Amino acid sequence: MDFAWLRNKTVKMWLEIGLAVMLALCLGIAGAKLSDGDAVQPGTETAARAEAENQAAEQKSKIDTKKSEVKEKEEIQEVIAEGQYPIMGKSSVAIEDMAEYFCSAGVEYPAEMMAKGGADSIETFCQIYVEEAEAEGVLPEVAFAQMLKETGWLQYGGDASIEQFNFAGIGTTGGGVPGNTYPDVRTGVRAQIQHLKAYATTDTLSQACVDDRYEYVIKGSAPYVEWLGKNENPEGQGWATAENYGPSIVEMIKNMKELAAE
Repeated sequence: MDFAWLRNKTVKMWLEIGLAVMLALCLGIAGAKLSDGDAVQPGTETAARAEAENQAAEQKSKIDTKKSEVKEKEEIQEVIAEGQYPIMGKSSVAIEDMAEYFCSAGVEYPAEMMAKGGADSIETFCQIYVEEAEAEGVLPEVAFAQMLKETGWLQYGGDASIEQFNFAGIGTTGGGVPGNTYPDVRTGVRAQIQHLKAYATTDTLSQACVDDRYEYVIKGSAPYVEWLGKNENPEGQGWATAENYGPSIVEMIKNMKELAAE
């Protein structure tokens, strides 16, 4: 039997297979080179894709930052909702809100005396509170409301007098002891805020210490406004011995925010 035709057909088949393999290898090498060239040349599809990815990453970073800020505010609100108002944090209360709250009481701002200390108007006074509070990370509304409580809305009448620029009864230990005296409004406000920070946290002060009673405070013993009163503090520490001291300050802050929202 003659198998010559079969041998010829087999040889032809193998030739075709060989040519196909060579063609595939050539196309693969060409594709790899083309791909390498695209990776380094600007304006190509690869470069455009990389730019789009960078823009997407930047957008994602902005969204993540926004989410973090929202989460932080929600955490603060959660603490407040549970009945514990923090002393430290970032505030949404503005200078105008504080000034409006003071004016709502119908009392006169002692401009003549306060001007001698560098605060000739309630707006300037509130601005000093915001600046000093933010410098130490204290919520300005906490310090401001405490000042209103301690000074009787700047009308005084207790052991301390307005000339002392002592806005929180620092050093007034009772029995007619007038407490500390400060050279101006800003120093008095700073001393109060530093004293609050001493109760609220173990963090060091950001500014030079002007509170000469700072060292006597057990640091971090009252992180919440409610705990500033010794009767409400779980460790018996605190700023004052009066009943309902901290909660009454929180109530003032609540009223301040409600007035601002109207």
